[in-house]
Amino acid sequence: MVTLKTLGKKAPHRVTMSQRHGLLFPCARIKRYLKRAKPCGRTRVSENAACYLAAVLEYLAAEILELAGNHARDHKKGRITPKHIKLAIHNDEELKVLIGGKDVYMQEAGLCHFCYLHPDYIRKETSRKT
Repeated sequence: MVTLKTLGKKAPHRVTMSQRHGLLFPCARIKRYLKRAKPCGRTRVSENAACYLAAVLEYLAAEILELAGNHARDHKKGRITPKHIKLAIHNDEELKVLIGGKDVYMQEAGLCHFCYLHPDYIRKETSRKT
């Protein structure tokens, strides 16, 4: 049997959709998920639609991770935790509007210090007379 290896030629290098468009997020997987979702019944999904959605998701992930990394560095931590991600989303006005504002609950993120507390629950400082 004659193969490319026996002829001394290299096999053609396969280029993925993500590599072709310069993305890190998987375009083919997103295309598969879009096909499976079928938002309008039987619809066809183009390669460009999947790559565009992958690019948007990659940008949002990079933006959130950059802000969370800044919060982790400000608190002198070497690792990003869910609390840093929550603070990053809460402090950025555009991300807060996009994700939902005050109604976002993240597991293991803790109670942020920006949350509203009723004034009756806040301890009042009393001055001591000496």
